[in-house]
Amino acid sequence: MPALHTDKRFEDELKKLREDVLYMGGLVEDQIQKAITALVERDIKLAETIIERDHEVNRVDVEIDELCIRLLALRQPAARDLRLITTALKITTDLERIGDMAVNVCERAIALSREPQLKPYIDLPRMAQIAQRMIHESLDAFVREDTVLALKVCKDDQEVDDLNRQIFRETISFMIEDPQTISRAISIVSISKYLERIADHATNIAEMVIFMVKGKSIRHLKELPPSI
Repeated sequence: MPALHTDKRFEDELKKLREDVLYMGGLVEDQIQKAITALVERDIKLAETIIERDHEVNRVDVEIDELCIRLLALRQPAARDLRLITTALKITTDLERIGDMAVNVCERAIALSREPQLKPYIDLPRMAQIAQRMIHESLDAFVREDTVLALKVCKDDQEVDDLNRQIFRETISFMIEDPQTISRAISIVSISKYLERIADHATNIAEMVIFMVKGKSIRHLKELPPSI
């Protein structure tokens, strides 16, 4: 009976780990959404609130790290459980960096809100929407150990890359035609790059899920496989 009790407690701890990772993912998804809202609506107060709220993301990151280290030290997990815990440790690193990118977007949004708007924001919200979806699906794949969904996330990254290149070309045109737009154009390019990096972090998470489940690394492949 004591062994069964210990196993149940360990399973509860692993369940909490999954829930904490999902909670942290939900936080950074919300940070991205509100950061883009602050940009589009030129809402400085909202942007400042999101910057301030980054400490909550960092707090959860530390708590998950501590839980993972405790599980590794006290439970000495093997095989599947070990892969789950080490993957969770890596995922939170990417989520914390996504939170930092949302802060960077807010800082640029504040600067842009103090100047005349250069162009309607259409592609940036689209990029943010795709990046949010990628984060959500990569974490779903983690919890469900779904390699098919994880591979889909990796493939969706191309759409974000294409939008990033499109925005870069458009802003270059603005700068060439009118040097007074350079400051605003650079801020827009920076936001686009931050969103592209967010999508890269979501892709990292998806790649780690595939490795966790299949023991197969697809990182650095020139072409993604049709299936896993």
